[in-house]
Amino acid sequence: MRERLHRWDEAIARCEKALVAVMLSLMIVLALLQVLLRNAFATGISWGDPLVRNLVLWVGFIGATMATKEGKHINLDVVSRWIGEGRLWLVRALVHFLSVGICAILAYAALLFVANEARSGAVTFLDVPMWVPELVIPVTFGLMTLRFGLAFLEALALRGSSESPDRRPGVA
Repeated sequence: MRERLHRWDEAIARCEKALVAVMLSLMIVLALLQVLLRNAFATGISWGDPLVRNLVLWVGFIGATMATKEGKHINLDVVSRWIGEGRLWLVRALVHFLSVGICAILAYAALLFVANEARSGAVTFLDVPMWVPELVIPVTFGLMTLRFGLAFLEALALRGSSESPDRRPGVA
């Protein structure tokens, strides 16, 4: 089961990298086009700026899931300096367990937020409902929950093992 989850996680990671590359490219092209149109022709693309703002949101949240996968997220590593190598798995398991809980709560809160936005009927660029681009928030917090969950299981699996645990969540 764990191996299947890791394969899915790797496939998702490849999609994330491709999405971020496409979105960053689109942001650069659209922003450059807006500057050129405004300065040269005193016009612009009416939906360009809102689209760029939404792309920034997407790139930021997808970047957070990528950082979680690679173990590059913000963490405080003070306790592990005082604890012996034999109990380091316990600290990592506890940190990942707490991270699962926090990300799950944030995913739930984000779902409530998106549902509220859907009820409000607000729209963004090109009459796209506001909640559609905001779906990235609960999806990415859900993905971070999964990745921290995998890291928690890995820390438990390495309990008492002489094998050095990989610091990246979700990596076997």
